[in-house]
Amino acid sequence: MQALTWNPNEEAHYREIFERVRTHLDEKSRRLLGAAMALSLGPGNRGAIHAVTGLSLDTLQRGVAPLRGELPLPASQSRRAGGGRKPITEIYPEVLPALLRLVSEDTPGDPESPLLGTTKSLSHLADALTQQGRPVSPMTVSRLLAEQGYSMQANRKRFDHGSDHPNRNPQFAYIAAQTQAYQDRGQPVISVDTKKKDLVGRYKNGGREYRPAGSPVEVNAHDVPDKTLGQAIPYGVYDPISNTGWVNVGVDHDTADFAGASIRQWWVRMGREAYPDAPKLLLTADGGGRNGYRLNGFKVALQQFADATGLAITVNHFPPGTSKWHAIEHRMFAALSLNGRGRPLTSLKTIGQLIGHTRTKTGLTIQAALDPGTYPVGQKPDPQVVAQLQIERPQGQNDRWNYTIRPRVKTVTE
Repeated sequence: MQALTWNPNEEAHYREIFERVRTHLDEKSRRLLGAAMALSLGPGNRGAIHAVTGLSLDTLQRGVAPLRGELPLPASQSRRAGGGRKPITEIYPEVLPALLRLVSEDTPGDPESPLLGTTKSLSHLADALTQQGRPVSPMTVSRLLAEQGYSMQANRKRFDHGSDHPNRNPQFAYIAAQTQAYQDRGQPVISVDTKKKDLVGRYKNGGREYRPAGSPVEVNAHDVPDKTLGQAIPYGVYDPISNTGWVNVGVDHDTADFAGASIRQWWVRMGREAYPDAPKLLLTADGGGRNGYRLNGFKVALQQFADATGLAITVNHFPPGTSKWHAIEHRMFAALSLNGRGRPLTSLKTIGQLIGHTRTKTGLTIQAALDPGTYPVGQKPDPQVVAQLQIERPQGQNDRWNYTIRPRVKTVTE
């Protein structure tokens, strides 16, 4: 059995139980209580109880043995009051302030820091204190930090480099107004983007799913791409009006041509039936990637789409660094990630089934298909083709992020 990974609430619960009765128990009773707690958690978890109670592993072992019936329980095995090893904070009164100084915020690369070039792991902190003349173990460091309310913390995303752009908020307002106007008139609105590429094969996929205990799905130890199976490139199209999505699963390269082909496939398979009389389409996309506002290749692909369908395609790009606000990210891709968690994507068929079976309580449904086409990288559009784009840009708005591509012909084809 693996060692316990504390849930913060569970740790606080066990700590509170022990602290409530500690002062009412003699040494033997504390030892037996700690041992009973360790036994209740199962093998391999005495270190966790040590961190909560402060009882040494040897002490816990001496309590576990009689509870298991391995040794007779002595009538009395308590030392006199005040006996035993003194707390580390009494032996080294400055150990706690020194430890708190080490874990406090410091300047990266500070030449005065004893942890120069290292992480603040328990072993590194213990080594630093020992070098200062206060020898302690990593376990003692863990206990002292827990007593001071410290716990392991991961980075949290907060600062958005896109928030400083002067046109950020006006662009959000413009996209919201455009979207509402199209929806009010029953005209199609789609949100497009490429989802994270997935390696095809027996590779670890984040998350967990219920399986019989002790029988996890075994996958490759290393994420070395299988050249035979390749990778899957899911390009998504999300329709917020009908709460439906389309995913074109490519196997070649994530290019502007692939983005254009994916949008055309959505129209053929879903959009045309849903909006048979639509004269125009609103498309929202990120500011970067294969559908970024800088790429002429994406505009050429949309021109071809407009020519083939007769649709006037208005494009609104989100400001750089703000993709998390894009509807497709939190309304469709988030659901895809949850549906596929904990399962190795062993084949393109598996990926297609996971995508196509995605449903949410809010009514989201998704269709998917494999795109076996080739989309070579490094292809730049002919300047003459770019010059022939039927592109219009609105007055009074950021003309890099907003434009309309009108069809050059009005014959509708597949």
